[in-house]
Amino acid sequence: MLLSFVTPLLVLAGSALSKLSDGRLTGNMAPPPIVKKVQLRGDGSRNHSKTGATLPPLGTVYTFDQLIDHDTPRLGTFKQRYWVDWEFYESGGPIVLFTPGEENAEGVSPSCHAEECRIFNACLVLSPGYVGYLTNETVSGVIAQQQNGASIVLEHRYYGLSNPYPDLSVASLKYHTIQQAIDDLVYFADNVKLPFSDNVTPAQAPWVLVGGSYSGALTAWTKVNKPDTFWAGWASSAVVESITNFWEYFDPIRQFMPQNCSADVQAVVAHFDSVFASGNTSAFDALKAEFGMADVVHPDDVTGALRNNLWDWQSLSPISGAGALFWQFCDALEVKDRENAPASGWGVDHAVSAWGSYFKNTYLDILCGGQDAETCLGTYNASQSFWTNTTIDDANRSWEWIVCNEVGFFQDSAPVGTPSLVSRIVLPSGDERQCEMMFPEAFSSPAVPNVGQTNKAYGGWSAHADRLFYANGLRDPWRDATLSADNHTMPSTPSQPITESDGFHAGDLIISFGTADATVAKVQQQGFDYIKGWLAEWKPAGHHRRED
Repeated sequence: MLLSFVTPLLVLAGSALSKLSDGRLTGNMAPPPIVKKVQLRGDGSRNHSKTGATLPPLGTVYTFDQLIDHDTPRLGTFKQRYWVDWEFYESGGPIVLFTPGEENAEGVSPSCHAEECRIFNACLVLSPGYVGYLTNETVSGVIAQQQNGASIVLEHRYYGLSNPYPDLSVASLKYHTIQQAIDDLVYFADNVKLPFSDNVTPAQAPWVLVGGSYSGALTAWTKVNKPDTFWAGWASSAVVESITNFWEYFDPIRQFMPQNCSADVQAVVAHFDSVFASGNTSAFDALKAEFGMADVVHPDDVTGALRNNLWDWQSLSPISGAGALFWQFCDALEVKDRENAPASGWGVDHAVSAWGSYFKNTYLDILCGGQDAETCLGTYNASQSFWTNTTIDDANRSWEWIVCNEVGFFQDSAPVGTPSLVSRIVLPSGDERQCEMMFPEAFSSPAVPNVGQTNKAYGGWSAHADRLFYANGLRDPWRDATLSADNHTMPSTPSQPITESDGFHAGDLIISFGTADATVAKVQQQGFDYIKGWLAEWKPAGHHRRED
């Protein structure tokens, strides 16, 4: 089986409405905390490791009749897609369920139509999405192989083709909540009839839930909220604490990026703020023109767009080479006449000129393609179709619904007095306004996500569940929403181990990243050891289920 790692910039996520090279709708919309993909490049013949029986291709799509509303079963069901591999399965082995979270799990349109999938319950596709998480290129596949289990990838409701309704209108999105997603996982485990066996419910076999980033949080939230379904869990870079003003996103970047680059970025954004505060409109217009944004109307869209060079940090991994966009950006700022800047940087004059030249002449084309800067970066034009289009398989719209209602994660400037890589005029109010523009039927004024309710329901930084392995990364920009946050660290225990590598975002889920980084490999091995030990403790129903 041929596989390869895929960075977000190489895969156009979501629907055809996606505007930018990385799949986002606008350059002032933060990227979601997605898990990196492992791409299937071929679906050759496959056989069971012990019996030699022929297996279907990994890209075979199955569907499950999932409840639209777990509180009101009479509303009916929808077809939720999943993929499964049982190459190493033996009777009594675990079922390892990977939940990819906030994207189309398949990655591309299927080779058969959705209607055919509904009629025949399965169809064959070649997938560059998350189906690679069935394989031993990832921790979920390795667990299945090592423990003689089967692996499953289950598409999240309201992503890809797993939709209760034919659109993503506000009325349809009524049942798009964290709790419904948790209940999906539980109902699937309790009721699915897998193609290789009907006798593998959580009462009959141990289930292991695996996820990363948002889906890592979903793994943790499920173990907290419904502790008796999944015997064990692996939560990678799990963003368990919902935060409205998540300025801390940029703090690990500031700490671990080259310090000369950090110094000059701070100097440039402070310069933008100073010019704006002066009220000298001509000077601000000249400055934004230097960055190729002369036609961008609103100052916060101008300065907010500079975050894109920082957001590229999220795509880094232990195998990222010098050609990664983030390193190109810092090289553009800090290499002058073949000489690297000192730790203090070159200073604001050179940095403005260098960043402006790179942003205008190189980066805008990478980010925006053929779009003009205002179309690409502006967030005030309510007539733009991405605010109003409700076509399914638009991961951006589906994710923004959760952002605006339950988790926040607005990535803006740091508080005054704290070093900031982001302009001080970039504030959560801009993100809240975007929520109102995208979902006007739900928000008559700028939306403020109810993060307090989310954290109360699922524990946030105080989340606790037995047999749940947390793996975090020191260089992860999402770290301060995890249990390895700088100021809210929870103690690691044998029943809830919390580990941290020197790695990036959810990097422990991909085996090759451990090959490249010994600290990631150590975390991976710790996780495998814990899961193995916990599975050895499992007993059939009646021995471990709680009494109601």
